[in-house]
Amino acid sequence: MNLAAALQGALSQDVDERSEAEGDLELLQEHDLPNFLLSLSSVLSTDAHPPACRKLAGFVLKNSFEAKDSSDKKLLSNKWINLDPSIKSKVKEALLASLGSPADACRISPEIIAVVAAIEMPRGEWRDLVAKLLGNMTQQGASPQLKQRTLVALGLVCEAVEVLEPEEVDGVVNAAVQGMMDHDQPSSDVRFEAFKALYGVLGFAEVKLTNMDDRDRIMSAVCESAKSKDPGIQHAAIDCLVEIACTHFLLLQPYMTTILSLTAECMKGDEEAAHPCIMVFWSAICQEVIIHRGSVDAEPTADCRFIEEALSSLVPMLLEYLVTQEDLEVDLEGDDYDLRFTLGYDLRFALGYDLRCQHDRRATTRCLALIARTIGDAIVPLVMGSVQANIKASDWRRRKAAISEIRFILEGPSVEKLAPLVDLLLGMMKDPNSEVKVTTARTLGRMFELLHSPASGNGIITNSNLPRIIDVLVRSSEDTQSVSEKVCGAIYFLARGYEDAESMSSELPPFLDRVVEALISASEPADGTPFRLPASAYEALSEIVNVSHIREPGVTYVVEGLMRRIMKRLCMTLDRRAFALDDKEKKNNLLVRLCSLLQVIIQKLRSSGMAGIVTDAAHVLLFLFCRVFASDNSTVRDKAMLVIGALTNASGPDFGEHMPIFIQFYDVHLLSPISLEVIGDIFHVLEGKMLPYCDQIMEVLHKGLSESTLKPLIFSCFGDIALAIGKDFEKYLKDVLKRLKHDANLKNCADVEVDYVNHLRHGMLKAYSGILRGIKDPEIGLKVSVPLFKFIQAVCRDQSRDQSVSLAVADVLAQFHLTAGSWVEEMTEKAMINYHEGVGFF
Repeated sequence: MNLAAALQGALSQDVDERSEAEGDLELLQEHDLPNFLLSLSSVLSTDAHPPACRKLAGFVLKNSFEAKDSSDKKLLSNKWINLDPSIKSKVKEALLASLGSPADACRISPEIIAVVAAIEMPRGEWRDLVAKLLGNMTQQGASPQLKQRTLVALGLVCEAVEVLEPEEVDGVVNAAVQGMMDHDQPSSDVRFEAFKALYGVLGFAEVKLTNMDDRDRIMSAVCESAKSKDPGIQHAAIDCLVEIACTHFLLLQPYMTTILSLTAECMKGDEEAAHPCIMVFWSAICQEVIIHRGSVDAEPTADCRFIEEALSSLVPMLLEYLVTQEDLEVDLEGDDYDLRFTLGYDLRFALGYDLRCQHDRRATTRCLALIARTIGDAIVPLVMGSVQANIKASDWRRRKAAISEIRFILEGPSVEKLAPLVDLLLGMMKDPNSEVKVTTARTLGRMFELLHSPASGNGIITNSNLPRIIDVLVRSSEDTQSVSEKVCGAIYFLARGYEDAESMSSELPPFLDRVVEALISASEPADGTPFRLPASAYEALSEIVNVSHIREPGVTYVVEGLMRRIMKRLCMTLDRRAFALDDKEKKNNLLVRLCSLLQVIIQKLRSSGMAGIVTDAAHVLLFLFCRVFASDNSTVRDKAMLVIGALTNASGPDFGEHMPIFIQFYDVHLLSPISLEVIGDIFHVLEGKMLPYCDQIMEVLHKGLSESTLKPLIFSCFGDIALAIGKDFEKYLKDVLKRLKHDANLKNCADVEVDYVNHLRHGMLKAYSGILRGIKDPEIGLKVSVPLFKFIQAVCRDQSRDQSVSLAVADVLAQFHLTAGSWVEEMTEKAMINYHEGVGFF
């Protein structure tokens, strides 16, 4: 079979010819793998073959060594390992020869070499690969293509293997540095790949970097190239700096002046794409210092002071850069989550590669935030100099930038250093420009989030400044919608700070009425926007309720009044008709928010021993929630069900009086995982009081069994119902057992995913468990035990069952043991009585 002809046929536009050729290739690979691989490598490395044919040969060859699935990858590796050594040698020689080919098709050759190296080098094979690649770099008259692809191969091999010999590391570093400094190349591709090769080998180059001469040579080449006008070279050089920062940052002290100068040039230069790259470097430095300080294995003699000094010099550059950007108001309006860092993640990707197509302001602000975490209090006077210079500027953009600078440094410095900024920010809430007020409110919210902690006894909010804070926030909540929204967010974080603090009872209650009234007003539907949704206002109200000590004087009155006002707003929202699609979506979102807030209020009143307030309003509340069921949005309906569950738990057995309302609305369209869980809770609370409604509920549940995704949860719900109503479940037992027996048949699950089968079995076992615990009659129980044990036997034979199913089986068996023991005692006692009365045992 002619492989070249088959490859050519596989490229044909004719479907039949292409299909036949692909079949021939698969047949050759399956029946004669050695010649298949040898022929592919020959086609790839031979210039006489058509370019498209050679390119396809390269892709097929690479796919013969690697696969996405780990088991397939191991299979392919083993096939290569077991080949005749002479065949493998010829394939590898062809791959190395293809590096020098001018054909574009051979660009894949370095990747194939790296894949083969990853298989062989850990086994001690192809140990001369690095030496041969390095020989290409010193070869007389080597073409740019050969040097470029050799460097690519060296970089990829360094990434693919875990161990390199010291002489190999030396050779790769030397070749990379030589390539980096080779300005005589007609193309920058060789220099670019040299940086990538250095990047790949840096993980092995600890000895090289600890040697001062070698380190000076490497750093000189990298720093010089980082000033290149070629964006690709510049980015590659800074990537190498980042890698060094992530692995050997303590060795950078002699180069800090040079790197700071480089930073200044990058920030003032015209090539904006370099800005985020250099910010990644400094962010990596900060991250490593923070991790180093927190490590128990850190060298006690390692002094990071030189890093702090460099960062202190860097801060003024960053501040000047941020303040002078014309479109600052757009670029800095990111989510404050952008400033929250999880140490240890790959900054090169999180802050670098994903930002090169964007403006670099966020990379700069993130870097500033990390510097604040690194040098702590030392950053405050540096930033305050810029703040004071811009806070009273006539240009509102500069005032906004000054406030933003404060927000970026809040995580790091101490409360004592930042406390004076509270009055400054409160004063800026009177600024005539709404953009400035929005940024100020966001900064206050961020400050409260990070620094307001009464439980620790060291919070930014004190008894002396709280009255002014409340006064400013309440007044500002009446401002424009954008300002009001951020103010509500600040109130949310202010309230959240009291979650673990007893001081809530003495600090906030005097202002509670005003704050709640302000939030209610901020969330009031505006003219022309009947379904306005200021989410932050509702979140703040929920948090206020959550942290309130209900039994404190005046607090109960405020919370009860809030509940009735939200009930009224829910009624008004339900009464309004939405026509536009946008209004409909807003209405659904508002319904969710209102129900969520009422759920928080109900749960808080119950947990505080004030459930009577809820009970008094239960009838109206339930009717409102049932009206929400008319929504065609499943999220809205589920939220209503959750609140009904909370209402049931708060009302206790008295909720049975209101069940006639609920049952009018209960239908199959309400079934969902959440609603099924709530139904179980309702049965648990009401128990026998649910008997008048069981027929309708069981009918709805049986209809729901037609939906496969709900079936496991409906079976589990059957168990909850049986446990709640006990012997009265016998009425439904025949139909339930019929469904359980039907779904116990594994043939019905043959085409279903394993995860679903396990989920289904778990639900069925919960059904059996509830039935066994609920029905006390031994004769009925024995009837249940027969299909149960058949089901358990089938489950135990299936090796694909997961741990949750095994645990459920153990639980049911333990339950049966306990229940059967009581049955034996009961039946023995009856038999003895019959015997003594002369009736006989049975």
